[in-house]
Amino acid sequence: MSLRARQVAGVTLVVGFAVVAMGAIHLLWITRFSLEESAARGELLARTVFEQAAVAASNPEPYAALQTDRGIRSILNSGLAYSPDVTYVAITDAQGFAIAHSSPALEGERLPTQALLGDLIRSGWWEQLRAVYSDRTFEVRERLLQGSDEFGSIRVGLSMLLVRQQLRSATRPVLVTLIAALVLATAISGLLAQRLLRPIHVLRAGLSRLGRGELDVTLDLPSDPEFGDLGRSFKAIGEELATTRSQLAGQSARVASIVDRLEDAVGVVGPGGDVLFANRALQALWPVDGEGARRVGALPQDHPLRALLRRSLDEQRSDGPATIPLSRGDGPPVDYLVTATAITDESGAFIGVTLLARDMAYADEVESTVRYSQKLAALGRLLAGVAHEVKNPLNAMTIHLELLRAKLVALEQAMGEGSHGQVSAVAHHASVIEREIRRLDDVVQGFLRFSRPDELDLATVRVGDLLTDVRRVIEPEWAPQGIRVTVDCPRDVPSVRADRGMLQQALLNLALNACQAMPRGGTLALQARAHGDRMVEVRVADTGVGIPPEHLEKIFNLYFTTKNDGSGIGLSMVYRTLQLLNGSIEVESTVGRGTVMRLLLPRA
Repeated sequence: MSLRARQVAGVTLVVGFAVVAMGAIHLLWITRFSLEESAARGELLARTVFEQAAVAASNPEPYAALQTDRGIRSILNSGLAYSPDVTYVAITDAQGFAIAHSSPALEGERLPTQALLGDLIRSGWWEQLRAVYSDRTFEVRERLLQGSDEFGSIRVGLSMLLVRQQLRSATRPVLVTLIAALVLATAISGLLAQRLLRPIHVLRAGLSRLGRGELDVTLDLPSDPEFGDLGRSFKAIGEELATTRSQLAGQSARVASIVDRLEDAVGVVGPGGDVLFANRALQALWPVDGEGARRVGALPQDHPLRALLRRSLDEQRSDGPATIPLSRGDGPPVDYLVTATAITDESGAFIGVTLLARDMAYADEVESTVRYSQKLAALGRLLAGVAHEVKNPLNAMTIHLELLRAKLVALEQAMGEGSHGQVSAVAHHASVIEREIRRLDDVVQGFLRFSRPDELDLATVRVGDLLTDVRRVIEPEWAPQGIRVTVDCPRDVPSVRADRGMLQQALLNLALNACQAMPRGGTLALQARAHGDRMVEVRVADTGVGIPPEHLEKIFNLYFTTKNDGSGIGLSMVYRTLQLLNGSIEVESTVGRGTVMRLLLPRA
């Protein structure tokens, strides 16, 4: 290659690099300028909403005022016409739920959190370009304060469409200049193409071989340092692919091993009747061994599996479940529940049948468990009857103890002061007996309350009213001890289907436990939210001492308590109430930080 040709190639590369660099700087400057301009428009719109919302926020009912304020509604409706890159304008509460929205259908919904446009402007040029050419929406936010507390924010959504259009308009001149430089460079470097493109051809051939599974590919590249590094990198990629393939093969083997150890018989039969896969359980049920045995056609004509699989393969549909007697080797036949499920690919074409056979002995075990549960239920009713019968003698003993005390008093008066010591000793023993009888009666009463079936009075219950009633009962007693009770139940929380009295008693038990767990004061939070389409979530959270991890699994057990004067019945009754109402309860607790009781109740 002549010196002149090298000089031309060098000049071409320098010119091309300069054009690209200047064009890139120009585009990056335009990008930042456009983003700052969009941010300024969004901040102006947010500030306009803020000025109007600040007045409504001073209202005693700020959420209702923000929703009904005509000025705010007018700004929200006209916000989309303010600038083409504004996609929505919304006022949200502290949890992100829309109080007022430019799209009224989204009011009351939780808005997804979007990235701030200001953060994007402060980020690097690569992140800015990625954001411009994506479909993401960025936000400009303005906090809403009520006093010193933040209770919401104003969120303006901005699209990157306008910035993208400005960037495309500015790209055209850069592209024209770049294309002209590239055409000139191509014309000048034509004599150099063979040498410059040879490494690329080598790379393409190496990638093609790598794609065919040849992982030990080496590249015959020039001895230049740059190409040498490329060759080493290519070799490292091949080794990494080989390692990955080995790992995937190991994972596939582990999955096959797991399926192979299943108690259920599992197999896959191809459309031609070949058994493509059979775990150990199915192999034990397959009555044919030897060459060609793993075919449906190898089964005896009268074998029930043959008829079921042949029907499913011929008609290309699922068959079963059917109860079929099968034997493991030489053992006696056992009833199996067999299902043949047709398999199709993404285009809907039939590709085979999955065979699943389950030993019905497991179903017998389940039935035995049900019978055992019924026996336990009958035993519970018997114990409840016994406890009820124990109450009558206890009541009689209490009455006769009172009569005995009265006679002791009369005897002491008749005998005079000399008998005071003897009578007092007998009275002391009578007091001990009475105390133990009362303790036994409390135990029996708790057992009866827990085991006696309740008659539910199900009705539609407003959760907000229920939490407010609980606060009215709890607050007067515990407020002087430094405990603040809060209720957080938005108006859109659905009502629940429950027995109001039972549910209120359960919530009172939880609230009392929470207050007792805050001897130095704290906050009791009663919260309610919709949970999915069918449930309502109620939370009773405190900032107390928390529950030790070793006690978490025991707190709902009957008679379990850590209090000196506790009965161990309260939380058990709460758990039972939630079961009767088709709900559930979960507990989250951290020692020293507090406890959260999470109740899930069915919607009305």
